[in-house]
Amino acid sequence: MTNGRCFLGLDISTTGAKALLIDEQGQVKGSTTSPLSLSMPHPLWSEQNPRDWWAGMALSIKQALDTSKVPAQSIAAVGLTGQMHGLVLLDESGEVLRPAILWNDQRTSKQCDEIRKRLGKERLIQITGNDALTGFTAPKILWVQQHEPDIYSHARHILLPKDYIRYRLTGQYGMDRAGGSGTLLFDIKERTWSPEMLKALDIPPDWMSTTFEGPQITGRVTAEAAAATGLAEGTPVVAGGGDQAAQAVGVGAVEPGIVGVTLGTSGVVFATTPGPLVEPEGRLHAFCHAVPERWHFMGVMLSAAGSFQWYRDTLAPGASFDALTAEAEAVPPGSEGLLFLPYLTGERTPYPDPLARGAWVGLTARHTRAYLTRAVLEGVAFGLRDSFTLIQEAGLGDIRRVHVSGGGAKSALWRQILADVFNAELVTVNTTEGAAYGAALLAGVGAGHWPDVEAACAGTIKVTGRIEPDAQRVALYADYYPQYRALYPALSGTFATLATLAART
Repeated sequence: MTNGRCFLGLDISTTGAKALLIDEQGQVKGSTTSPLSLSMPHPLWSEQNPRDWWAGMALSIKQALDTSKVPAQSIAAVGLTGQMHGLVLLDESGEVLRPAILWNDQRTSKQCDEIRKRLGKERLIQITGNDALTGFTAPKILWVQQHEPDIYSHARHILLPKDYIRYRLTGQYGMDRAGGSGTLLFDIKERTWSPEMLKALDIPPDWMSTTFEGPQITGRVTAEAAAATGLAEGTPVVAGGGDQAAQAVGVGAVEPGIVGVTLGTSGVVFATTPGPLVEPEGRLHAFCHAVPERWHFMGVMLSAAGSFQWYRDTLAPGASFDALTAEAEAVPPGSEGLLFLPYLTGERTPYPDPLARGAWVGLTARHTRAYLTRAVLEGVAFGLRDSFTLIQEAGLGDIRRVHVSGGGAKSALWRQILADVFNAELVTVNTTEGAAYGAALLAGVGAGHWPDVEAACAGTIKVTGRIEPDAQRVALYADYYPQYRALYPALSGTFATLATLAART
């Protein structure tokens, strides 16, 4: 049993429903995840049943309470996070109308073109901070309008995945502003729904939920939800944030000049901004932060640690990651002129190109496995630097420190390469629970335990390691980086042709 209050963070990811309990010092008291499955009924489709999210989350909450021995009455507030951009359609009585269309669903390319045509790309980016991409919510709504008119005619509420959990917990329709800005229907400067976007897409404004800042209370646990989860009736539920914004809170990337880098299967560069900055061509995502009156840029590369995973599994099966990086430590920076393009699954930032492909460029007979390994690590670092460069060019200015997390961050060599390529101090922190931890901190702010998000992070998130850039390596990588940047423009036409040829076989 715990003394004092606790805060619960709930995370609906693509693969699991996670419940995480922390105490007033930020210590994790319990964590449970219930697995979720994907449905792909047609090529390019990706769906889940929202009722499965609720069943999984109710189970996770019960188990987290049971295993931690934390009494329900000690939970001072609940925070929500989860996968962004998904479309949940409910009817007038709150019943689910169809499976949720997820962030990684790719069926809406024609609808993206139509959105650009209706608004004009430049105007679209100025309002929403983003170009129209298949992952966003707005093109999914258009797709249902056009392909499932009967279902659309019964729709009365549009939610994101985590906000369906909010509805089941509280009976209230609400959405955080970080998540709302990821729908492509938000005016990010005003931090609310854009009347111009809704009108252009023929979406009734009353279908859109009231929006809240991340720590604001949006409702309270109902008697029905209390019976299903084990929570106490009346427990406050705060708005929370989309997964990347909550992840940034969970690692302390909440102030301008501090950047969060997630080195997972994909790679994310997250930079808090003091105002609603926009990258003019839409090459960066620009969203509202889960921190009140803050915004953020986000760049995404599709194969970060995933590139290293592919390399190990394909070319060095049986070798451990530690053994491979130990070999690579003996290789000089720059891998003697060998560059790696990490576009193994296409790319998003700065090139939204599903046909982009991976490559080693500069191979010679001198290059052994150790060189190939180091080139992969460096190529991913250069790919992440693309986002850094765009962020700086868009007006953020100096980057003082980088908070790195994710599986790839366990490698000391990779962390040093990142510090040298970014030319910035790189730190690791004590929190490893990611978005769910950030949601729990937002709950603590909403409950009044911390006065604001910055104080919550300062009181719980501690630096556990620091790496400073080495001036000599920084200079060398600065010479290599333009050569890396020149490769995609030189090869993009070839990538497209190869994709066409491959489709013929």
